[in-house]
Amino acid sequence: MSNPRIHAQNHPDKPAFIMAKSGESVTWRQLEDRANRGAQFFRDIGLQEKDKIAIMMENNVHFLELAHAAIRAGLYFTPISTHLIPSEIEFIVNNCGAKLFITSYAKKDVAVDLADILTDDVTLTMIGGTIEGFTSYEDTISGYPSEPIADETTGIDMLYSSGTTGRPKGIIPPFPNLPYGEQSDTTKQFIGLWGMDENSVYLSPAPLYHSAPLRYCNSILYAGGTCIIMESFDALDALSFIEKYRVTHSQWVPTMFIRMLKLPEEERNIYDMSSLKNAVHAAAPIPIPVKEKMIEWWGPILIEYYAGTEQNGLTLIFSEDWLQHKGSVGRAVLGKVHIVGPDGNELPPGKPGTIYFSGGDRFEYHDDPEKTAKSRNPKGWSTLFDVGYLDDEGYLYLTDRETNMIISGGVNIYPQETENHLVTHHKVKDVAVFGIPHEEFGEEVKAVVQPVDMSEAGPELEKELLDFCKIKLARIKCPKTVDFIEDFPRTPTGKLMKRFLRDKYWEGYKSKI
Repeated sequence: MSNPRIHAQNHPDKPAFIMAKSGESVTWRQLEDRANRGAQFFRDIGLQEKDKIAIMMENNVHFLELAHAAIRAGLYFTPISTHLIPSEIEFIVNNCGAKLFITSYAKKDVAVDLADILTDDVTLTMIGGTIEGFTSYEDTISGYPSEPIADETTGIDMLYSSGTTGRPKGIIPPFPNLPYGEQSDTTKQFIGLWGMDENSVYLSPAPLYHSAPLRYCNSILYAGGTCIIMESFDALDALSFIEKYRVTHSQWVPTMFIRMLKLPEEERNIYDMSSLKNAVHAAAPIPIPVKEKMIEWWGPILIEYYAGTEQNGLTLIFSEDWLQHKGSVGRAVLGKVHIVGPDGNELPPGKPGTIYFSGGDRFEYHDDPEKTAKSRNPKGWSTLFDVGYLDDEGYLYLTDRETNMIISGGVNIYPQETENHLVTHHKVKDVAVFGIPHEEFGEEVKAVVQPVDMSEAGPELEKELLDFCKIKLARIKCPKTVDFIEDFPRTPTGKLMKRFLRDKYWEGYKSKI
C-alpha cells in the first residue's frame, strides 16, 4: 500500500511539493506534521466525518496541506475559484454547508467583505497574515499535536461547477468509507493509467481549485512522487520548469498548448523536454492542427481524456491511437459509453446523440434532485449532456456540447446568468450571450443586445453595459465585447433562435495555429 504517511516514513526529507517559481518546498515529513495538526484543529472545533469546509486561495504552498488535513479528518472539502466575487463565494460556502472557511492574506480584499456577510456559524481563518474577523491558521495549528487524530478516515473533495441557470452546482461523490491511507479503486486506476510512482515529478500549471489539477496532485502524492506547482501559468515559464525540475508528468488544457506554440521557435526550442513522459490534456476540445503540432514538437506523449468532475465515466486516448483516429477523445476506461437518441434508444456507430455512461462512479448534485434526475435515464445511465458519436471500434468523438455552454480556456461558462443580469439594464430590450472564436482560449464571451433605442447603439453603450456586468458578475462571465441588433431571430412562438446569431461568428473560422 502507498500513501503520504508511508512516504513520510520512508523519505522524510524528500519534497512532496515545490512552488515552481519561488522554490519554496514542503517535505514529506512537513506534510505529515502539518496535515496532522490541521486534522487535530478540525476535530477540536467540532468537525466530524462528512462535515464540510471551504478553501478559497491562490496556488500556494499551503493548499495541498489543507486538502490532506481534510482528507485525514474524513471531511468534504470544497475549493472555490479565486475569480468569483464575494456574493458568489458566499453562495457556495452556504450552499455546501461549510462550517469552516479558509482563505489567504493575498485574498484579503475579497475576504474583508466575506467577514461581514458569512454567518456566525462559519469559522473564519486565514493563512499568511490576518485581517479583522479571521484567525491565523498557522498560529492556531501550531498549538496542536502532530500525531494523527484517533478516528482518521478518508475524506474527499466536493467541487462546484456551473449549472444551466448559471448558479454553481455542488457535485457530491460517494463518500469513500475507507480508513485513512487506503486508496479508492478510481485513484488506483488513475495512478496506473498515468504511470505514476515514487520517481514521478508532476508539473501542475493550473489553479488547484479545479478538479483535474487537484486530483492529479493528490494521485501523485499517493504514488509518492513530487508536485511542482506553478503559482500562475506562463508559457515560457512552464517550459523552463520542465527542464529545471526534470518533470515527467503534466496536465494541460488546450489554451496552454496554443500559448506555447505561439512562442517564437528560438525561445521554445531551447528547453530540454526529454524528461517528459506524458502530457495529459482535457477540459476543452483541442483543434486537430494544434494537437498535431504538439505531437510533432513533444513526441507521441500526449494523452487525452474525456470526463467530468462528476467522474461518472472516462475515455482515454494515447497519441499513437489518436493519430489513427484524429479528433477522437478515446475509448472508455471507466464505465461504458452509450450514445442515446431523443427517443431514449441507443444509437448505432456513426450516429450522434447524447453521451451516457453506465458503470461509472455515482454522484449527486447537491440540493438539486431535479438536475440529478435529469442526468439519469431509465436504465440508470448518467450524462453530462454532451453530444457525440462512436465509431465502429468504440472510439468516442464529441460533436457538440450542452446547449449554450461556453468553454473558454478550459473553464465552463453558462451564459444565462449574464443574460439575466444584462436584461435588467434600462437601455436593454433583449440580449443573447454565447461563445465566439478566440485563438488562444477557444471561445470568448460575446453579448448581442437589442437596445430599447437603436439610435443609442455604439461604443458608449457598449462600455456602459460592460461596466454594468463587472459590478455583479465574475470576470470570466463578463462579455469581452457587445454587438447590437435591431431585432432577434425568433420562432413563430417567440423563442429566440440563438444558433442563428452564433453561427454567423463561426462561419469560415479557421485556427491560425
